[in-house]
Amino acid sequence: MSGQLVREGYSGTGPGAITPDGCAVELYRRLPVGDEPEVIAAAVPAGASILELGCGAGRVTRPLIERGFEVTAVDESAQMLEHIRGARTVQSPIESLDLGEERFDVVMLASFLVHASEDRVRDGLLRACRKHVKDGGVVLIQREGADYHTNLPRERSYPSGHTVRIVSAEPVGNGVDSIHVEYVFDDARWTQTFLSRELSKEQFEGHLEAAGLTVDRYLTDDGIWVRAVPEQPRDGAPSRAGGPC
Repeated sequence: MSGQLVREGYSGTGPGAITPDGCAVELYRRLPVGDEPEVIAAAVPAGASILELGCGAGRVTRPLIERGFEVTAVDESAQMLEHIRGARTVQSPIESLDLGEERFDVVMLASFLVHASEDRVRDGLLRACRKHVKDGGVVLIQREGADYHTNLPRERSYPSGHTVRIVSAEPVGNGVDSIHVEYVFDDARWTQTFLSRELSKEQFEGHLEAAGLTVDRYLTDDGIWVRAVPEQPRDGAPSRAGGPC
């Protein structure tokens, strides 16, 4: 483990560097991609410009580039960004990201980041999405599944040979749980502990509305992937997200 400090409530163990949110860089290099590229590609125009917020080591970035999308990959960890190939990279916390006047066809907030334990952080993430999406563009958000914090422990083994085990979700107050996860490979084992806040559909949509976004549709039957669009101002009224003209 590197000597880099992690945030309070977040930790990680295992070989290699650990980022401030407890993610192990080597682990995220190894994790295979799931169905994310297919879900994304079906929800956005071919060849769209995508701003990927919290890209990690490029697990989803790579297949998006292979599908012909123009990706700008953002992460606060320089060690994660070192593994990105074929995309422009930006090192920055998402909440303080500022790309000037640049806007994108698609802004993507995956990895359940919308479940940040602090409302101010979540609202900052969503404001960054609204700030950087074109007025006619879309924001893709990945939510936790309905049973993410319950029926634990549970595990899933993958064809690549590794097992992911969600060990526990311990309440720490104010609706926040401390989630402990183990990743087991034949030759290595990692753990990650992080804070997560469950959000009902109504709460989730309320946070979107406060950031100037509204749900266009839920992309998957389980409600995990969501496509949102910038709210359009009423006739004669300025957009809350953009301010007065």
